[in-house]
Amino acid sequence: MFWYIVRRILQGIPVFFGSTLIIFAMVFAMPGNPVLRMFGERTPNPAQVAALEAMYHLDQPFFVRYFLYLGDVVQGNLGYTFAGQSVNEILARTFPTTLRLALLAVIIQLGIGVTVGLISGLRKGSVFDGTALVISLLLISMPVFVLGFVMQWFFGIQLGIFRPTVGAGAPWADLILPAIVLAALNMAYVIRLTRASVLETAQQDFVRMAYGKGLTRRRVIPVHILRNSLIPVTTNLAADFGILIVGATVTEGIFNVPGVGNELFKAINRHDTPEIVSIVTILVIVYVLVNLFIDLLYGVLDPRIRYVK
Repeated sequence: MFWYIVRRILQGIPVFFGSTLIIFAMVFAMPGNPVLRMFGERTPNPAQVAALEAMYHLDQPFFVRYFLYLGDVVQGNLGYTFAGQSVNEILARTFPTTLRLALLAVIIQLGIGVTVGLISGLRKGSVFDGTALVISLLLISMPVFVLGFVMQWFFGIQLGIFRPTVGAGAPWADLILPAIVLAALNMAYVIRLTRASVLETAQQDFVRMAYGKGLTRRRVIPVHILRNSLIPVTTNLAADFGILIVGATVTEGIFNVPGVGNELFKAINRHDTPEIVSIVTILVIVYVLVNLFIDLLYGVLDPRIRYVK
């Protein structure tokens, strides 16, 4: 297990460098001078432009800027926005809210998705199974921004069950509706994947043997069927985390959630390249760590899996 963790960490290093290099290149390769965009329609003093370019290393070659940026990241310094605000302070203020939103979304998508998928797989061909497949198909085909506005209008404005926008401090109750929207797409995939996995696992020999030994359905379903069916769901969860990050940016913008996604959305609108690069870099690091954690869960779900040197 130890050497497997070491290998997975080493595999994450080129992913980190490759991702940050591509992000850095795409953001700073945009046409125009980002310093000039700060002044809008005003004509800046050449001395001011030169000073700001030197401050953000824009007067240096591309790879020099990139490695200077990586050096700051290693030291825990994510730089400053064009407005002079520390990105570290921005993330310290917004990341806890996004973390709570993502936690709620994961709980919703796994709790509802696995439960519905399990029942649907055990009752193949029933009305419940058909309804679950239709609803999951509708959720998959609906873009996040469309579902967000529909849920906000219906449950927030018309019915008044939830607040249409998140209030100050982002209390847990205000995050429920955005979390449902954020979890909807992944939940639909979890339903279908769990259903297919349950149908396949239920036909395995070890399940028939468990029934042959006289074990009850209460014992066989959670221990033998559900546990083994969660392995592909867990694998899919690691890939879905990228969708969760993208969806959080849109969802937080719709519901005015004071999180990282909303801050990234605002930074893109302001063309604040240092902030964009720094926030996306942190999201890449989180994505790599989440994938490592998901890989380690395999051994918990299936004792047959052993990581050897």
